[in-house]
Amino acid sequence: MRVRFHLPDFAGRFKLNLLFADMLKKYPHFFREGVEIASFYGVFPPSVWNGGRPQPGVCDRAFVKQVIKAFNDRGIPLRFTFTNPALEKKHLSDPFCNMVLTLADNGLNEAIVFSPLLEDYIRRNFPKYKLTSSTCKRITDPEKLKEELARDYSIVVVDYDLNNKFDILEKLPRKQDCELLVNACCEPGCALRSEHYHTIGLQQIAYNEHLKKYPNLPFNADKLDPHNFENCPYRQRGIFEIRNLSTHISPDDIWEKYVPMGFEQFKIEGRTASALNILETYMYYMAKPECRDEARFTLLKGMENSGALKYS
Repeated sequence: MRVRFHLPDFAGRFKLNLLFADMLKKYPHFFREGVEIASFYGVFPPSVWNGGRPQPGVCDRAFVKQVIKAFNDRGIPLRFTFTNPALEKKHLSDPFCNMVLTLADNGLNEAIVFSPLLEDYIRRNFPKYKLTSSTCKRITDPEKLKEELARDYSIVVVDYDLNNKFDILEKLPRKQDCELLVNACCEPGCALRSEHYHTIGLQQIAYNEHLKKYPNLPFNADKLDPHNFENCPYRQRGIFEIRNLSTHISPDDIWEKYVPMGFEQFKIEGRTASALNILETYMYYMAKPECRDEARFTLLKGMENSGALKYS
């Protein structure tokens, strides 16, 4: 049995995730059967190709190399969320994103894609990368989802509005390559979700342009946010607030329903979540219920000792 989790934010939560990866190896008895880390996903800011969640900040080349080496030395891929839907041809030559792909171009690391323009660019210039089809595409039609699975993707992330529609899930091919987002905080069936993704893409582009012109001044994204997505009441829902959503997949359901059906790829979102929310989500999904307290305390102690425990 393999229950493969894709976990958030290798850059912003570098210390936490490194500690968790080491804890999983050192204390396997804390965890449910078959748990493994399939990847850590995210980007190194300020990646103009980033999508799905806003990612401000700046990483230098030395940090990029450090993070790649730390996780790759443990056999864990980084998966870059290059899912900006607002990209234009001029963005393909971005020096920072190309540097990241070059540094991580070792056959282990991966990329999540949305834009056909960027997907084609990566396929031609960085053919070692396995590509994942992003949930940002919002493919909710079962036949179109099957067509996506017939394409040359390593993994296809299923739109989470389909999470508990078993009449559709049961008929999907390549179930082992379908990734299910288990803890979505967005309101099920949100009519503005695609527009939100596009707004985030525009903000990421504007942020990068701002950094080039005014590196020492704060960035204001309000004018690019007509629906006030920044203040969406759902975006900061925690693990205890999402359990009654129709899109929620519980840990018991993973082992009792989805894995027996043939699914083995599960994504935990949380790139903009607090460290404590991420920690509790990891405990909820991957630790055995009877071991959660000890596992949580062990990870918290490690975070405290390393400086990764920040109330942000």
